[in-house]
Amino acid sequence: MKKLMTVFLVLIAGMWIFSTQANAGKPFEGVITYKITYPDSKASESQMAMYPKVLIVSVKGDKSRTDISMAGMNTVEITDYKEKMSVTLLNMMGQKYAIKKTLSDMEKEAAEVGKPSVELQAETKVIAGYTCKKAIVTVNNDGAKSTFEVFYCPELGSKLINFSDPIYKDIDGTLMEFSMIQNGMTMKITASSIEKKSLPEKDFQIPADYTITTVDEMKSKFGGGNE
Repeated sequence: MKKLMTVFLVLIAGMWIFSTQANAGKPFEGVITYKITYPDSKASESQMAMYPKVLIVSVKGDKSRTDISMAGMNTVEITDYKEKMSVTLLNMMGQKYAIKKTLSDMEKEAAEVGKPSVELQAETKVIAGYTCKKAIVTVNNDGAKSTFEVFYCPELGSKLINFSDPIYKDIDGTLMEFSMIQNGMTMKITASSIEKKSLPEKDFQIPADYTITTVDEMKSKFGGGNE
């Protein structure tokens, strides 16, 4: 399932951008914290210590920022949904890169994942104080079928928030609990808290000491062709 995680950060980053389509008034600004668990992991305690446990999404206007830490390394994804682009900030042993991704890049990644089917369920669940609906999403990827259980909240936005994700693009609301697969291991992501607060504009800008590049340029620079 090597392609399923390529859109992970972009998916999370876009979850709250369009929340005011369902809620009139001031756009959401604040921080959403997600807990990451590994329900089927057989890894040792020391191995599990290397995996990310928390994912933080900050939202301000038409922009969002996603922070996820793993093995002491923090990866940041800044998404501008008005401009339909995102930037990944990577700091590799002092080498700092800002990797830009356009809508065309996102569409190319989406084309590599099979078209999903969605089955709506009657079950509901309260997550972080919001009543969420359930759906079963099935996708064929690399010749293998995978099924995902998802809880979503239509109160916090429409399917437009998921437009850039090939797996959950037809889910009509903010994803509050869902799963992804990385290297054969299931990651379960659940919203644990929602905090409305004012955030500085600089958190959504590319730092001056980062070199701006593209995905193709990074592949060429480090010889990364195939995933």
